[in-house]
Amino acid sequence: MVRPMSKFETDVQLLTTFLRHSSEIVKHLRQNKRPVVLTARGKAVAIVQDAEAYQRLLDLVARADAEEGIRQGLDDVTHGRTRPAREIFDEIRRKQDIPPRRTGGSRRSRS
Repeated sequence: MVRPMSKFETDVQLLTTFLRHSSEIVKHLRQNKRPVVLTARGKAVAIVQDAEAYQRLLDLVARADAEEGIRQGLDDVTHGRTRPAREIFDEIRRKQDIPPRRTGGSRRSRS
């Protein structure tokens, strides 16, 4: 059975080809927005990608990281793995030898 080739497999170039024809390959990158795998001695050595497509990838990863952080936070709340903020701030003050907050009154001086 012959398996279909993925888009990724069709965008493979020898590193020497890239070095000789970089301007055409960069033009190709800008047009199709797909990465090109550069190979040497039959092994992938680098991936070249259009800057705009790379930025989209970075944005996607950042969003996934943020969503995972939110998911973990919600899971912590669900399972009771939280502490009041005042308790955490007091602990930080003790560890960093920061004087306790003054209670009462405004923080600003009144003129």
